[in-house]
Amino acid sequence: MKLFFREMGEGQPLIILHGLFGSSDNWLTIGKALSEKYKVYLLDQRNHGQSPHSNEFNYSSMALDLEEFIQQQQIANPIIIGHSMGGKTVMQYAVNNPNSWMKMVVVDIAPKAYPVHHDSILEGLNSLDLTGLSSRGEADKYLAEYIPEVGVRQFLLKNLNRDSGGFNWKINLPVITSNIEIIGEGLNGNLKDSKPVLFIRGRNSNYIKDSDFTLIEESFPNAQIETVENAGHWVHAEQSDNFMAVLITFLNR
Repeated sequence: MKLFFREMGEGQPLIILHGLFGSSDNWLTIGKALSEKYKVYLLDQRNHGQSPHSNEFNYSSMALDLEEFIQQQQIANPIIIGHSMGGKTVMQYAVNNPNSWMKMVVVDIAPKAYPVHHDSILEGLNSLDLTGLSSRGEADKYLAEYIPEVGVRQFLLKNLNRDSGGFNWKINLPVITSNIEIIGEGLNGNLKDSKPVLFIRGRNSNYIKDSDFTLIEESFPNAQIETVENAGHWVHAEQSDNFMAVLITFLNR
């Protein structure tokens, strides 16, 4: 699959993958900052952003998408970064292709399986009547019944596209909904060598718990784990300066 991507800067190649319901837009600020030293590629994963839709939606296919992208762009030994679902994708790619990357950064996700926990979000998005929708404000008001957090609603509504025919979703909502249990699956396999790997978690997030450290170290023998204070799951957006400080320290090492 040919993914949509944005590129900026020059230097060592660095690829960033967003999380579930996200897109490359979510990482533009971080990408621009990193582009002062690196050649940055921001990807839209399948069924998200401006990339193609597919009925196949799992980590095997998304890891293969990343592999094909790297081959298509003739990228050698990139640094790979992924947040949440994107973190699972880069982990699976790293295990499948241990000799084709230099460093890996996983943001606020562990290699374990997660139970489905997006029920209210999916219920709200699927029940929103796009044919009768007149404005984003109306959509926001409706979704507030399912999703009380304003920031989460604003994040989700970035997927709402408006054209001459009315509103539509950029994301492949039916396929995401039907495959949501698959997106919670754990990593298939472990990395056998000691390549540098960094896990960054938000202190206020429950995605990476202290009890997950053993699994992380078993999956990636040379992994280090850093915690950003006063940050939740979207650690790179909530504490961007502190996130960048941790990231740059690792990249410069």
